[in-house]
Formats: sequence, structure tokens, C-alpha cells
Amino acid sequence: MFQPPETFCGLPPGPPGAGSRVAVLGVPYDCGIHPFRVGSREAPVFVRRASRLLRRHHASLGDFDVAARLGAVDCGDVALVAGRPTLAFPAIEAAAGVLLDAGCVPLAICGDGSGSLPLMRAAGRRHPGLVALHIDSHTDAYEPGEEDPLDPSTQFTHAAAEGIIDVARSWHVGIRGFTAVPGVVARTRALGYGVVTTEDLLRRGFAQTMAEFRDQAAGRPVYLCWDMDIFDPAVAPGVCTPTWGGLSAREGIELMRCLSGLDIVAIDFNTVSPAQDSNEQAAFLCGHMMLEAMLLLCRQFGLDR
Repeated sequence: MFQPPETFCGLPPGPPGAGSRVAVLGVPYDCGIHPFRVGSREAPVFVRRASRLLRRHHASLGDFDVAARLGAVDCGDVALVAGRPTLAFPAIEAAAGVLLDAGCVPLAICGDGSGSLPLMRAAGRRHPGLVALHIDSHTDAYEPGEEDPLDPSTQFTHAAAEGIIDVARSWHVGIRGFTAVPGVVARTRALGYGVVTTEDLLRRGFAQTMAEFRDQAAGRPVYLCWDMDIFDPAVAPGVCTPTWGGLSAREGIELMRCLSGLDIVAIDFNTVSPAQDSNEQAAFLCGHMMLEAMLLLCRQFGLDR
């Protein structure tokens, strides 16, 4: 008689239960400081809506319900006020901490990339030696500004300064395109990060690149941060900072599947910008990538057989 709440891919709503290995968490936050692409705080709503088109069985890769195998639930959104990081970030960290303490991998749908910082804080406090794998066209390791130090271009600068991740083993993968200021990659490497440009990634190949990262991160917990502008604007137009020359949908899926063998403890997808998202392409693709991440976690937990 009554329609249930709209959740990601029809997942059961509510907190994780005893058998839950994954919990979807909406992080409806953006800084609101982009000069003209604003509103990514609405991404959790739009990704959930686009996920109505998704199905949870993959015919050629196990043919099982990936969400059911993981006992996945959708916890809804963090209660916060966007644009107020001093209040929002502790709320995001606390919500992620509840899921981590319950033995779940948080699978977060963020607004802009700044939301990754409190999520990494939550994971880093519970998983010493945390390594970050940042899939993005930008390093997000810029110099913080005086007026807006917690913006979506600085979260990995703060993560390095706070010591919540092992910078020497953490990588930024897919960096490409023109930048507003010089020295972006050099600054990121000076912080201690590894940087793999899109050109390097395509030349070396996904499997070889991720095998090298797997060796680097061996035995360490991994935080996976997936910025949707890794994709070319042709397939994901609705992102905060689109950059030409990105991955196709097929290439992004292949890259995700090459992450097998990592000990992933938390994941976020970020930067879907609904106001610019023609036909919900970026939101729909983000939802598919979340299912690919669930399939990856099924393999990680030995639930794919």
C-alpha cells in the first residue's frame, strides 16, 4: 500500500544489521564556493534516483545479488548544514565512525570532494597505517587559502598534515589537463604522494598500474576515493570540474575491477553536480560504479563464490 523510502538501488533502509558488510551513506555537503558549478550537495538524492535503472545481478561475473551478499543497507544522509565545515565535518566523521565500528565498509555518496576529509579521518582513526587511493583528474592537494582552508581542492593536503594516511604509500591516479596555477603535481609529490597521470595510466595499462599500487599498499588498509571527474565529460557531464581527455565508462569499469586484492575499508564517490548533469548521466554512472565497488568488496570478503 505504501511506497518505501527511495534508497540506493532498492537497498533496505536503516542502520546496519549483524550481517551487514557495507552501508551506503549520503554526505549532502559542498562548500558552495565554486564560481558557477554549485549544488553537488544534492548528489546523494540524484544518485539514488538514477539507481532505479540499475540491477544488482551481473550475469557474467558471478550472477548473484551483490548487495544481498554483502547485507548492504542504505543509512540515509548525514544530518548537516552544507557550507559550514566546522559543524558538518565532525558530523560526517561521527556518522562514518558508527558504520566502521559496526564492522561495515562505508560506501559514501558525497557532494564535492571536501567531504572525503572527515571520512578519511574516521577511517584513519580506526585503521592505523591507512593508505589512500585517489582516482581523480585533480590532486586535491593544493595550498589551502586563508579564507576557505577546507575547500574541495585541499582535502589531501590536510590529510597529509594531520597524519591520518600514510602519504608515502598513497597515490593519486588519473591526473590530467590544464590547471589554474603552476606546480600542482610537483607540490603533491613534495607532500610525499605518488602521482600517476592519465597519460601514464593509459601507457602502462590499468592492470600493471594497479599491480604496482597493490605492492605498495600490501598489508595496509585502503581508503578508496573516486572522483567522478576521472571520466570524460562526454560520459559524465554533470561533475564539478569537468576536464577533457578522461576515461570512458568502459575504461573506468575496467580500472575498478583492477583493484582486486586490496584491503579496502572505506569508499567515497564524489563530485556529481546534478544541475549540470544532462539526462542524469553522471549520477547513473556513479550508481553503476558503486555496484562495481560492491562486487569488488564481495571478492575481498570471499563472498563471490
